[in-house]
Amino acid sequence: MRAAPTILHLDMDAFYASVEQASKPSLRGKAVIVGGLGPRGVVATASYEARRFGVHSAMPMTQARRLCPNGAYVFPRFSLYREVSDQVMALLRELSPLVEPLSLDEAFVDLEAGGVAFDSASALATGERLRADIRAVTGLSGSVGLAGSKMLAKVASEEAKPNGLLLIEPGTERELLAPMSVRTLPGVGPATGEHLRRAGITTVGELAEAGEDELVRMVGRAHGVGLYRMALGLDDRPVVAERDAKSVSVEDTFDVDLHDRVRIRGEVQRLADRCVRRLRESGHSGRTIVLKVRRYDFSTLTRSETLRGPTDDPGVVREAAARLLEGVDTTGGVRLLGVGVTGLADYTQEDLFAQAAMLAAEGGAEGAGGAAESPGEGVAAGSDEGRGEAEPVMDPWSVAPGAGEPAVEPGPVEERRWMAGHDVRHSVYGPGWVQGSGVGRVTVRFEQPGSLPGRVRTFRVGDPELEPSDPLPLVGDAGAEPTADTDG
Repeated sequence: MRAAPTILHLDMDAFYASVEQASKPSLRGKAVIVGGLGPRGVVATASYEARRFGVHSAMPMTQARRLCPNGAYVFPRFSLYREVSDQVMALLRELSPLVEPLSLDEAFVDLEAGGVAFDSASALATGERLRADIRAVTGLSGSVGLAGSKMLAKVASEEAKPNGLLLIEPGTERELLAPMSVRTLPGVGPATGEHLRRAGITTVGELAEAGEDELVRMVGRAHGVGLYRMALGLDDRPVVAERDAKSVSVEDTFDVDLHDRVRIRGEVQRLADRCVRRLRESGHSGRTIVLKVRRYDFSTLTRSETLRGPTDDPGVVREAAARLLEGVDTTGGVRLLGVGVTGLADYTQEDLFAQAAMLAAEGGAEGAGGAAESPGEGVAAGSDEGRGEAEPVMDPWSVAPGAGEPAVEPGPVEERRWMAGHDVRHSVYGPGWVQGSGVGRVTVRFEQPGSLPGRVRTFRVGDPELEPSDPLPLVGDAGAEPTADTDG
């Protein structure tokens, strides 16, 4: 534990939804829900305006629509979120060499290691300057917590939300934590929280009063000792600068179960290509290819194949995923498919580039890649129908960012899918975003960051003057460009 509050935790406020509000002037101050929009979609992030209606992340989208029927529902734009996240992380790295990202919108920073803070006053000034810099560069707000440990810094940023800053002075930890719910502490989820509640323990103060021996008896030694230390405000974990990615993966949940085997194979090939694009964007290659299949009854199967060396070749990944699919029974229908790569490295095994062609020539023999797992391996243990399943440890989707990203593959004009919230540009009216589509029509609102709320116009889905577009910067020259069509 440090004698000065020089560990900073930044948490961007309702990040995905805030990015959408910043880029779409007509959505500012409105309830915005980001996630999959199909009947099986899940909320990724909800704006604070939407949270007042009870909408929260991980909620089924159908439930969110019931709670907030007038909200704006948009698909995620992960490429833009990653771009904004890179801007924020660059600001953090200007403060210190020790920056520990936890996700796109969250990170710890060791201010003392950067020489920018040694006491409460300097830490507070650094935190305020960071918030101002984030606002200037991205137009977004972030909440900052400052404390002498990582756990307390995270608690402080949560208490500061939204758009605030809280500094916990060393020596005041127990007094601050005592009235808080036990769910405030890291590692106390719904199950542990309910177990403690049945024992009459609902606050951190009651947890500390129970004592280490009692907590060990209740939840086991490893968890009990950790809980007791956290209840006392004790946490000596250092800020770790490098958190290597463990996997890269993509997956799609389908509105209607897929039964056609040819269609399923095609979706797996498409997911393999998307996975490789993300793999290359991260500067990695991978050695183990993983296929994930969630069937009609919610049972989830995973299959994996380990190659002789790491690769980022799309042909190799497609071939491996196709072989893995052959060992999966899709009778009855498939509701979700995913392709992932684990065993990441920052180099590529060159001789694997020829593997796809070699395997095709050998008629699908195992070749250099190594055999796929047997059908009994990789199956989720303890599956509960209709309630969820326990994923195997090797499942990369538990750690991969952006899982569930909707597919928006450019194709022939007449086949384009105009996803709500995604960017477009019209040859006459300029940049805008898709407000909705259906029955052969697409509705677009023409506005951009920094403009006034724009006008809505409707076009045929195959209008040759309407094209998909890259997102515009939230702050900068593009945001200052006047909107082409703001009348009405």
